[in-house]
Amino acid sequence: MKSFLGIDLGSTTTKAVLLDDGGSVLGRGITNSRSNYHLAADIARDEANVDARFTLLDRALEAAGETGEEAVQFRKRLLYHFRKVQQLAQLASLRDKALVEARGGRLGHHGAPLEDRLARLFEDLETNWRKPRLGGAARSDFFRDQASGDFARMAEKLADRALPFDVLMSVFDKVIIQVENERIDLTFEGNIRRALVSCLENESPERRARYEAAVLSVADTPLDTVRSIGTGYGRQTLPFPKDSIRSEILCHGLGAHVMFPKTTTVLDIGGQDTKAIQVDGDGIVTSFQMNDRCAAGCGRYLGYIADEMNMGVHELGPLAMQSTRHVKINSTCTVFAGAELRDRLTMGQRREDILAGLHRAIILRAMALLARSGGVADEFTFTGGVANNPAAVQALRQLVEENYGSRTLNISPNSIFTGALGAALFALRASQEVANA
Repeated sequence: MKSFLGIDLGSTTTKAVLLDDGGSVLGRGITNSRSNYHLAADIARDEANVDARFTLLDRALEAAGETGEEAVQFRKRLLYHFRKVQQLAQLASLRDKALVEARGGRLGHHGAPLEDRLARLFEDLETNWRKPRLGGAARSDFFRDQASGDFARMAEKLADRALPFDVLMSVFDKVIIQVENERIDLTFEGNIRRALVSCLENESPERRARYEAAVLSVADTPLDTVRSIGTGYGRQTLPFPKDSIRSEILCHGLGAHVMFPKTTTVLDIGGQDTKAIQVDGDGIVTSFQMNDRCAAGCGRYLGYIADEMNMGVHELGPLAMQSTRHVKINSTCTVFAGAELRDRLTMGQRREDILAGLHRAIILRAMALLARSGGVADEFTFTGGVANNPAAVQALRQLVEENYGSRTLNISPNSIFTGALGAALFALRASQEVANA
């Protein structure tokens, strides 16, 4: 099967989108960006291929008449077990590296007690991995976020005066980087058979044979990537020729237009920059403003705040939504983020109220860019990872209403993939132009 790949190499996350030759999305993939940008691009592409295989499985089940609730539940179980196989492999690597660090790293003077404490911690993590969290708290799609939050909670329980919390977390902070920069096999082909065994263990022989045949047929289907286009903050580091690189402004404008054809204004808040874009009826950019001098008011700033609070970035928005009043934040500079946060907490202000004020301050910076780009027209599309943050969305709705009146605000569940979608569309169009030449 022919496919067309778009990669958006951002400063904090790398996204990939695969399209079929009809322009439909086959698969999406995302990973944390790393110092090794080539590796991040490879992993995002692999994840898009995984998602594409599940899309092909949906099509195969439908073609075979397997469209009932039984097939739907099988697909959900298979995806669950597949992700668990992937993440347990990463967790095992994290455990092994943490124990090596405990034995001979800079914290080796703590001796056997540190190694024993880490062994107990990882045993609990592996036993409870991917179980629903008490209270229904949201889980991130990123292994780092999941592992960080769970590791921190366990470290708090196991820490004492001899082995403080900071010592345990310093081990995690060092080895998680090693795991992220390690090429672990997370592919569909390399993991689907183990996932399938777990998924089908309680099925009847007839169902087992039927579903196994469908899955293995999909695993053997070749996916031929005809053309690739790269974009994003780190696009110049991608191993693509110059004619396969596009501006992130153009890709976000086109991607937003395809998602929501009536879009005229686009706001993208990424990890390192914020973009305010105006597009015409064909998705062509007519004007834009971009804040790319620092990470103030962007996703990376939220990452610093999450680190200060020992939380995952995905947990900040839901916590801010519990606020009863906004605390006015004087600066969204990442350099001073930790100091101001600690000052606010020392003054007795609630975390929820501080975070609500932080989110409003971020959106206020974005509003200034929108005004300089030409304002907010109807319809208005919010893209990027921050568009998945409910507190940021709430602040944006309020400020747009205050400044421009009623507007239609579009937010796709796949908003973070907007730039990669635009790049994939450019790849498809370039291939079509060659074919028609």
